[in-house]
Amino acid sequence: MAFDRTTDEPAVFRICFVCTGNICRSPMAEAIMRSIVTSTGYGKSVAVTSASTGDWHVGESADPRTIAALESHGFDAGRHRARQFDPTWFPEFDLVIAFDRGHERVLREWAPSEADQSKVQLLMSFDPDASGTMDVPDPYYSDAAMFDTVLVVIERACTSLFRQLEPAIRQGVS
Repeated sequence: MAFDRTTDEPAVFRICFVCTGNICRSPMAEAIMRSIVTSTGYGKSVAVTSASTGDWHVGESADPRTIAALESHGFDAGRHRARQFDPTWFPEFDLVIAFDRGHERVLREWAPSEADQSKVQLLMSFDPDASGTMDVPDPYYSDAAMFDTVLVVIERACTSLFRQLEPAIRQGVS
């Protein structure tokens, strides 16, 4: 199973955020989106998880700078453990969100069908204010300030993503 279910009820919508190591960007997006869906009352209707394209950090917690940035903005990622995306998970997800064009390319190559390839989208494609950039920068080799900057970008894009999904989620719940 690609994600931990907190209920026996099937989720209306399932999202997996995928970055390079699953310790910086994707745990941020997972925590932010989980907070959004919970605060809007859709926590049991939307399953949110994250993974990586590489196996370097499997089993590790999120980067301490990721956790600090999330906590400073009121989000929790303390229980996160990194894992690598498995192409057999594609049928379980409605969206597989990539953070840059490299992730997008890898995920589309791993997708077993055209239908699965169409599930792969860039996070910034959902942000109408993205100002032309489609890649979310990787803060790993930077400082804490960059983690904070990246978190703000991810939060804005996740909020836009949720606004676009909410009508379909609401319809699926009713």
